Amino acid sequence: MAATDDRRPKYQRIADSLREAIRSGEYGPGDRLPGENDLMAAHGVARMTARQAIGVLRDEGIAEARKGAGVFVRAFRPLRRRGIQRLARDQWGSGRSIWSADIESRALEVDQVSVSEETAPAHVSAVLDLAAEDVVCVRRRRFVLDGKPVLLATSYLPLSLVAGSAITQEDTGPGGTYARLAELGYEPVHFREEIRSRMPSPDELTQLSMAPGTPVILICRTAFTDEGRPVEVNEMTLDAASYVLEYDFDANSKPTSRNPATASPGPCSADIQR
Repeated sequence: MAATDDRRPKYQRIADSLREAIRSGEYGPGDRLPGENDLMAAHGVARMTARQAIGVLRDEGIAEARKGAGVFVRAFRPLRRRGIQRLARDQWGSGRSIWSADIESRALEVDQVSVSEETAPAHVSAVLDLAAEDVVCVRRRRFVLDGKPVLLATSYLPLSLVAGSAITQEDTGPGGTYARLAELGYEPVHFREEIRSRMPSPDELTQLSMAPGTPVILICRTAFTDEGRPVEVNEMTLDAASYVLEYDFDANSKPTSRNPATASPGPCSADIQR
């Protein structure tokens, strides 16, 4: 193994040593890392090699560059997204945001919100079992945690279900969209999430203030009533460097059979096929 490691490019070995120094606590959050000149002198490498090593840490979201100051250990603590607990009825049914299961005491802000009525994209219409000309309520939001944009979310809900309700307003009230759906008689009791990843579009890179080379995580969630009716499709784009996805469940859990649509392709599958 050592011989194989020795054959790796020098910039990778330098990046590994810096990463280990961060993990061991030699460099803590907000600390300045050795610059290109320091790495050139310490490892006897060319400037391009030193630059590539630093670039590896930046692409991984471990380090961030500050213009005119150097490269620093990223101080942002990844958000632990508790995929099961956050959707429990005890969460939104009691008036709490589903986000409160993730953020603890950290500062969360929804700094961009827009609500519109639009014809649903074909893949969303298919999942919501709508006709091609049916109109949906579209809710677009950007979520910022500790001053860092971490998530873009777009929800689609059949307008025939939510017209005139608080769901069509920017502020949906305590408990959010799911609490309002329950009040309308369409309580979501089953959720399906599909997860994949890809590199971000230029617009996503800008909106999420991401370092070049960082991928995004795509989560497509569909909410169903007890009768198996789909009432929401939520397409989320997450900064991969800002998240840890956590799923906590029992070994004896069995797949639910209440929703006849669980075997059909969801939004992520449809997006791949387009």
